[in-house]
Amino acid sequence: MKLQRHGTIACLALTAALALSACGSDNEAPSSPGASGGATTAAADCATGTLNAFGSSAQKNAVDEWRKAYQQLCTGTTINYEPNGSGAGIQSFIAKTADFAGSDSALKEDEQPKADARCGSGPAIHLPMVIGPVAVAYNLPGVDGLQLKPDTLAKIFAGTIKKWDDPAIKADNASATLPSTNIQTVHRSDESGTTDNFTNYLSTVAAADWTFGKGKAWKAPGGTGSKGSDGVAGSVKQAEGTIGYMEWSYAENGGLSKAKIANGAGEFTELTAEAAGKTIAGAEVTGTGDDLKMKIDYATKAAGAYPIVLVTYEIVCSKGTPADKLALVKGFLNYAASTDGQSSLTELGYAPLPTEVQTKVQASIKNLA
Repeated sequence: MKLQRHGTIACLALTAALALSACGSDNEAPSSPGASGGATTAAADCATGTLNAFGSSAQKNAVDEWRKAYQQLCTGTTINYEPNGSGAGIQSFIAKTADFAGSDSALKEDEQPKADARCGSGPAIHLPMVIGPVAVAYNLPGVDGLQLKPDTLAKIFAGTIKKWDDPAIKADNASATLPSTNIQTVHRSDESGTTDNFTNYLSTVAAADWTFGKGKAWKAPGGTGSKGSDGVAGSVKQAEGTIGYMEWSYAENGGLSKAKIANGAGEFTELTAEAAGKTIAGAEVTGTGDDLKMKIDYATKAAGAYPIVLVTYEIVCSKGTPADKLALVKGFLNYAASTDGQSSLTELGYAPLPTEVQTKVQASIKNLA
């Protein structure tokens, strides 16, 4: 099963790369600092010192892999990463206790000026590093291939649908035998970019049924809160009748069943490499200059597209990083964006960024000052 999962996610990376290349979207390319053009395979631009970073738990395994590899390549280097959640990571960055922050969502309107002020001489920018599809995983023995329309999903997490045999769920699953079990939703208890993306999805595609807006903190009543993506996956695995949202890799690693979600065309789509890649292909860069903030089309009507996908960022100062940290920030982030750094993600349950986005990321890193 492990080998099959890795092959599937590797296929996602290839699918996304081909799709984005075809439509001219921006994609990330691994190369050494100062490189230009397409992706390269340069290993590392070494610098010495210590970096402290905080943030997204969803990208923890990716950052841990990069830390280990970079520290092995570059002696005299220590990279620390605390996966305390996207919200906490951003606050640490603003407070200058983090040299960069990992986040599953872009800075909020009230956070961007604070982050800019922390940097001083240049704005804080978003560097997309990993693409992570968001799975809706459930624990309902005997029910395979559960299908959910966006409005049904919204009602479940809003608490207005309380039983698994609710007429709305039956309508989405005409051939399934559904139990009368109570539904227990599981959400993140900590502030999270995964929550921000999931609630943004619900707000975009099911606004009439999801009235709690979007944000890193969970606002809907009821349900069970668990810390981190691993906590949500663990809670779903342990109790029948549960349903929760998490990054794809956590659902896969936990052996959890995943719901098929209806896209903007009304097509129920399974979370697969090809399906997620089709949504990635429709993403657009909305940031300006070296800021590579991206927008996902949650209401995509692309045939076969799975709609709930998130982009994870490293948030860093475009200008204003202390001189004694700058070379190490650039060296480490450039390694993370390199071919070596990105290719390692397929073994961890992530989807590496397609080449054009990689190239833009490396250009942004080169310009850090």
